[in-house]
Amino acid sequence: MGDTRGLLGPADVRELAGRLGIRPTKTLGQNFVIDANTVRRIVRAAELDPDDVVIEVGPGLGSLTLALLPQVRRVVAVEIDPALAAELPATAAAREPDLAARLEVVRADAMRITEVPGPAPTALVANLPYNVAVPVVLHLLATLPSLRSALVMVQAEVADRMVAGPGSKIYGVPSVKLAWYGDARRAGPVGRAVFWPAPNVDSGLVAFTRRDPPPTGASRREVFAVVDAAFAQRRKTLRAALAGWAGSAAAAEEALRAADVDPRARGEALDVTAFARIAEYGPSRRGDHPRTPEARAPRGG
Repeated sequence: MGDTRGLLGPADVRELAGRLGIRPTKTLGQNFVIDANTVRRIVRAAELDPDDVVIEVGPGLGSLTLALLPQVRRVVAVEIDPALAAELPATAAAREPDLAARLEVVRADAMRITEVPGPAPTALVANLPYNVAVPVVLHLLATLPSLRSALVMVQAEVADRMVAGPGSKIYGVPSVKLAWYGDARRAGPVGRAVFWPAPNVDSGLVAFTRRDPPPTGASRREVFAVVDAAFAQRRKTLRAALAGWAGSAAAAEEALRAADVDPRARGEALDVTAFARIAEYGPSRRGDHPRTPEARAPRGG
């Protein structure tokens, strides 16, 4: 079972919530982890180094925070709930008095932060609210380039979409945009009983390692615009789906052929590198490249 010194158990979580007058809310997607072995498992799966600076989003009552503190140099906990944010330093001081100085709590909406105090964060480890999991991860990867890894607990269905590859029925915008930043993989399932209150869905762990984006002359914003357009009408061919983005279906076909992508293909057939190629021939870049589609045979992506 392992040493659970300092960690919160079910009775601890309920007592602390009761003392603070907190009831978990669906609006904020609050489901508190009450199982000490689960938070230890999350920390192990994150493969953290002692010098890591971890950003934790939505620490809640501190179950995962307390498991992180002994393993890393610093934890920056971003919490939107004022009562939870105010209590977390006291919980750390009571449970891990020798390590409490490693914790800094930032009361903020994770979707709005552009930086965090202190040394640049190197890892994201979080139990993310289901309704904002993907936007939060993408925002932090874009905003904090120092992040080189992540381990997040999300709804199982969301986890599947985050790690899906081209050709899968669940491959879509989250899959491609996350692949822009690096490589994601499933890191195990999480049952419902480890939460309070127990959610109506299963959860899963997603591990992520950053790498350089695909080589392209297009910006991330330009590439993501192509991705959004391609999956907005995922049953349509790319020629049709990208007509609005390109200005017309004919212009979309021209861009696709110039990028060596079959205009009859659909978005779910393309990897992030193919989307990056298409973006180089977008409407804002006309004139940047010689257009000789007839000299190339289209590829499926």
